[in-house]
Amino acid sequence: MTSSRTSAARARLLDTASRIFYADGIRHVGVDRIIAEAGVTRVTFYRHFPSKEDLVLAYIEQRDQQIRAAATQAFRASTDPEELLLMLMAGFGEEICRPGFRGCPFINAAAEYSDPDHPVRLAVRTHRSWFRQTVKNLVTAAGCRDSEHTTAALVLLRDGAMTGGDLDNPEAVQVQLMHAAHTIITDRRNPQ
Repeated sequence: MTSSRTSAARARLLDTASRIFYADGIRHVGVDRIIAEAGVTRVTFYRHFPSKEDLVLAYIEQRDQQIRAAATQAFRASTDPEELLLMLMAGFGEEICRPGFRGCPFINAAAEYSDPDHPVRLAVRTHRSWFRQTVKNLVTAAGCRDSEHTTAALVLLRDGAMTGGDLDNPEAVQVQLMHAAHTIITDRRNPQ
């Protein structure tokens, strides 16, 4: 029974921290606030996360796992790589239009942890490597020429949309994201 309470407390801490970190930034949020909003004791917090940095790392790793699971689920809907690429971009377009959208959690975290060897920054790099490889696999399967260039263009497009969706009109960014993604993929599939 203790382990289920422990697991529930850890999950509550991580869920609370994830919500707050995303909404308010990582460095601006103290452990006391997370403890209070999660409704746990300081001892419980430190039992699960020896430091705030451990909690931040768990937040980034959990978000990475959630995105990988969502991608796996989405990829069951089709076997057409071009369709999957467009579905992936459409998913980003939907995300930027959701209430409370505040940009990419990975880009946000990287902005707060500038040391390239920091564990949080390494976790962000791991996520981006997975994402880039996923896009490259789809680009290659779709028969796009110059898969490196096409992959780089689509990753850059996604990054720009995530930033633009936070700073500009998200609906307009969503439309431009889909138009640009379709143009890039079509251009790379058709002979010049």
